[in-house]
Amino acid sequence: MAELSLPRNSKVQTGKTWNKPDKKAGDWKQFKIYRWNPDDPNNPRTDSYWVDRSTCGPMVLDALIKIKSEIDSTLTFRRSCREGICGSCAMNIDGTNTLACLKSIDDVRGAVTIYPLPHLKVVKDLVPDLTNFYAQHASVEPWLKTATPTPPKEWKQAHSDREKLDGLYECILCACCSTSCPSYWWNSDRYLGPAALLQAYRWVIDSRDEGTGERLDNLEDPFRLYRCHTILNCSQTCPKGLNPAKAIAELKKLMVERRV
Repeated sequence: MAELSLPRNSKVQTGKTWNKPDKKAGDWKQFKIYRWNPDDPNNPRTDSYWVDRSTCGPMVLDALIKIKSEIDSTLTFRRSCREGICGSCAMNIDGTNTLACLKSIDDVRGAVTIYPLPHLKVVKDLVPDLTNFYAQHASVEPWLKTATPTPPKEWKQAHSDREKLDGLYECILCACCSTSCPSYWWNSDRYLGPAALLQAYRWVIDSRDEGTGERLDNLEDPFRLYRCHTILNCSQTCPKGLNPAKAIAELKKLMVERRV
């Protein structure tokens, strides 16, 4: 029988416990957080932090900020707007990819487990390496492409055409969808993933854009588009309620229609 094992330094170990209360007074909540430092030769670990809810805001991001400010200043994570707009605080919370600023602590029973976005290289602690993700987004050329001379003031667009962009332009590039996709886990070097393809469709159907054929040519590849197997993890996990799977299906439909 074949024996399979993970590399020695990839097994997550049990780490330290911080700020555990001596008595039950207060509303205490446990947070189990993934820790890894590239300058530390030891295995990654999960540290346990205890936070008094009575002195903390309602969201998971509030707890992370409190932990870093008052308990362990070495904890590293990304954050910015705290309003679900920037996508910086995307991470895996309680087994689901989401934004820490939009995830209520009350939504999690028992200890809150927090890991970085899955299947990406980790820079440190909860910070993933998004270099490839951003490069894929850039590859779909997310800007207006036109061949006709620029009009004096603006490119006009009918209200009906503008409505076609609803559910697409709201993407904040948090990477929650792409890192929840098994096809992206296996082929992230060639498959663009739900986020980039959602953006690609946003520009393909923009009535002001004149590069539709060129954009579809760019996606005509066995991997860049067609590795999607409609698992729908992307649509289920999107913190903005968008539907990348539908956008990918529409792209495939356009591919077929232009061959007829």
